[in-house]
Amino acid sequence: MTSWLIGLRDWVDARLPIMRAWNTHMGQYYAPKNFNFWYVFGVLSLLVLVNQLLTGIWLTMSYTPTAEGAFASVEYIMRDVDYGWIIRYMHSTGASAFFAVVYLHMFRGLLYGSYKKPRELVWLFGMLIYLCLMAEGFMGYVLPWGQMSYWGAQVIVSLFGAIPVVGESIVQWVRGDFLISGITLNRFFALHVVAIPLILVMLVVLHLLALHEVGSNNPDGIEIKKKKGANGKPLDGIPFHPYYTVHDLVGIAVFLFVFCFILFFMPEMGGYFLEYANFEQANNLKTPAHIAPVWYYTPFYAMLRATTLEWFGLSSKFWGFVIMAAAIAIMFVLPWLDRSKVKSWRYKGRLTAIALYSLAISFLVLGYLGAIPAGGYFMGNLIHHKISWLENNDMSQYLTVVYFAFFILMPIYTSIEKTKPEPDRVTMK
Repeated sequence: MTSWLIGLRDWVDARLPIMRAWNTHMGQYYAPKNFNFWYVFGVLSLLVLVNQLLTGIWLTMSYTPTAEGAFASVEYIMRDVDYGWIIRYMHSTGASAFFAVVYLHMFRGLLYGSYKKPRELVWLFGMLIYLCLMAEGFMGYVLPWGQMSYWGAQVIVSLFGAIPVVGESIVQWVRGDFLISGITLNRFFALHVVAIPLILVMLVVLHLLALHEVGSNNPDGIEIKKKKGANGKPLDGIPFHPYYTVHDLVGIAVFLFVFCFILFFMPEMGGYFLEYANFEQANNLKTPAHIAPVWYYTPFYAMLRATTLEWFGLSSKFWGFVIMAAAIAIMFVLPWLDRSKVKSWRYKGRLTAIALYSLAISFLVLGYLGAIPAGGYFMGNLIHHKISWLENNDMSQYLTVVYFAFFILMPIYTSIEKTKPEPDRVTMK
C-alpha cells in the first residue's frame, strides 16, 4: 500500500510539480527564527479568507439577489435554513475579523519596514488586496438590503457625483438606475460573489509568491540570506514547516477563542458588526437618523465628512472624496517615502516612534469619530459633565492632518533622525 501511494505521488509529481512547490513555499522555505506575535496576523488573514469563501458559497445557495426578495431571504437563512444563523454570523463576524487582522498585519509592516527594498512588490500586492477587501466589504454590506445597507450605499455611491462633468454619469453607471434599486443589488451581488473574490485570491497568491521570492522580513529588519552556513542555508533561518506551521496553531487557537466568543455571545457587537438599522427592510422613503458605514471604513468616512474646503470652484463634497481617496492612495507609495538606512523601528530614531504612535492614535480616533454623529463635542459627556473642548468635526480635521503628516513628512524625519546600529545577526527579543 505504501509503495503504491509513493508511486502515485511520483507519477503526479512528474506531471504536476507539487513536491517542488511544497518545498519552495513550505518544507524548504527558510523563515527568520525571531518572528514574534505580530507575524501571526498574516496567517490569520488566510484563515479568515477561507472562512469567508466557504460561508459565502453556502449563503448564496439560499440568498435571493432582488430588491423584493433579498431581505426576506436573509431572514429565511437565519430562521429556517439548518445552521443558517451560524453560517451568516460566521460570515458577518468574519468580515470584521478580516479587516481587524489585515489592519494589524499592515501595522506590523509599518513597524518593521516590511515595505522597504526588496519587498516593494510584496507591499504593493498587499495594498491591492486591501483595496479589493474594501470593495468586497462594501458590496457585501449592501446585500442584506436593510435600512443602513440601502442608505449607506446611497451615500457612498453618490460621492462619485462630486466629480466634475462626468460624476453623475458615473453614479448612474454604478447604480444601473437613477437610484439604488434591484439592478444595483444584482450587480453588486455578482461582483461580490464572483468577480472580486477571483481577483482577491489571485492577488493573495501573487503576494505570497513575491514574499517567498525575496524572503520574509523580521523584527530586526535584517536580511537572513546574507548569513549562510556551509550547507547554503541561512544561519538565522528555520524551515517554515514544521516549526511555524505548529507555532502558528497557538495563534490560531487564541484567535478562534475570541472569534467564537463574539460569534455566539455578541455577533452584532453593539451595532458595530451588524447595524441595528439593518434588521429593518430597506425603505427609500425613510432615512435613518444617523448614517454611518461599518467600523472598518469609519476612519476614511470621518476624513470625508470633516472636509469643508471649497477650492477652485469645486464643492467640499468633491474635496472630501479626494481626501478619502488620497488617504488610501498615499499608502501605495510608502516604500519610496521612507529614506531611513534601517528597516525596523527598533533601530530608527525617536521621530519615527512618535510618528508611528501618532498615526495609530489618529486612525483609531478617526474610526470612532466616523461612527458617531458629526454634531456635538468630542468626549462631550465625560462623567456627566459637558466639556466644550472640540467639536467632533474639528477633531476629525486635526487628526486627518496628523494622518497625512505621517506620510508626507516621512522623507524628512526618516532622513534626518539618528539611527541605532543594526546587529549582525537577528536577536531573539
